[in-house]
Amino acid sequence: MADLLVRLYALPPLAPALEVLAASGVEIRRALAPERHVVVAWAAAHGSAGWASECEVAFGRVPLACFVAVERPPGAPTPPGYVMTPQPLLGFACYEATCRNFFGPTLVRADRRGAGIGRALLLAALHAMRAEGYGYAIIGWANEVDFYRLAVGAVVIEGSEPGIYPPPLGR
Repeated sequence: MADLLVRLYALPPLAPALEVLAASGVEIRRALAPERHVVVAWAAAHGSAGWASECEVAFGRVPLACFVAVERPPGAPTPPGYVMTPQPLLGFACYEATCRNFFGPTLVRADRRGAGIGRALLLAALHAMRAEGYGYAIIGWANEVDFYRLAVGAVVIEGSEPGIYPPPLGR
């Protein structure tokens, strides 16, 4: 799998993607520190131990470098203050977890793929990277090149296989 390059100064707007999801009861937001254990466990259960480790790193950064997709009942107002009812986690997207200026990992619950959640998480993270001063982002070891190409105009970085990722450590 190759690495991809994204021009952050030419991203599609984020707001339309968020509005479509909000109408269906999905909210994309930056994760909060007390949610670390939930996101890390979810990444391990639905993704891999390596992704869980990367989520740990993203939560150790300020501002937190992790966005989450959560479910709210359609039409429910966003209540003020602390919400006591847990919101189901539908997915996450991290950045600057393995290397500076890298996007990923990202994952959406299998039964919710194809609804725009992954694209909105991607855009939220990439817009955050742009706001932090980056002009370009790298998507490391991308396995869905067409998704990233269509969503944000990503291009393959020639000669980037296997990229920065060494063979996995053994025990």
